[in-house]
Amino acid sequence: MDHVRLRLQILLIMLFIIILTGTLGFMEIEGLSLTDSVYFSVATVATVGYGDITPKTEAGKFLALVLIITGVSTFLGVVANSTDMLLNRREKLVRKEKLNMVIGVFFSEVGTDLIRLFSACDTSAGSFGKDLVVTNEWSVEEFEREDERLKHYEYNVDSSLADLNGLRAFLQEKRELVLRLFENPYLLEHQSFTELLRAVLHLKEELLHRGSLENLPPADYAHLSGDIRRVYMLLVHEWLDYMKYLSKNYPYLYSLAMRTNPFDRNASVIIR
Repeated sequence: MDHVRLRLQILLIMLFIIILTGTLGFMEIEGLSLTDSVYFSVATVATVGYGDITPKTEAGKFLALVLIITGVSTFLGVVANSTDMLLNRREKLVRKEKLNMVIGVFFSEVGTDLIRLFSACDTSAGSFGKDLVVTNEWSVEEFEREDERLKHYEYNVDSSLADLNGLRAFLQEKRELVLRLFENPYLLEHQSFTELLRAVLHLKEELLHRGSLENLPPADYAHLSGDIRRVYMLLVHEWLDYMKYLSKNYPYLYSLAMRTNPFDRNASVIIR
């Protein structure tokens, strides 16, 4: 997309120079007015050629020939690249829409429940979660401000407080779904979400390779705390970003997401 935009900018500059040169040349050589010169230059470059203005001198004809050779190809290049940019932008929007559908499936089936499980072993989740009780009144700026705040949050995870057996069973149950999400080609355009899925699968493997998850050594609990923290941190950022997307594009999905907010202890899917 960037290279198309750069190419279009270069072609627009070239087109402007060609039309400017033609305008000044016809004014000097043919004695045309500024308006007629601009009109004739643009009509020539755009291959319209009404024939109402034609060069009378040899120099004017030569200038018109140069204008046709250089200007027409440049003009067509501008049209082609403008069309390409519009199509790329539309395709990008379609890809983003499909990617958010994939992310929506993840949070519906896996992500929201994982946040609840992880917040249970986050010793600061109480004060932390209160700031993530999103409402209909949240603006884009509020989402961005909260996302910036999350970058400085410590995520105080203590895996010894977690239901590790329940977490292992849940991740094993959702294994096939996560693997299918991994196969989606649109994930290539969302590195942070891909990294989240990879971290989730790694945590599952860590838990599965332990025969027992009871009475682990302190060092092992610390290791699992790091694995959970990695998933938790990526998960919260993706959740907040997805909530912002829903608030702008799908109010009815946003309504359900607010009523199932894993950070809101008073959340209820029942509307009262």
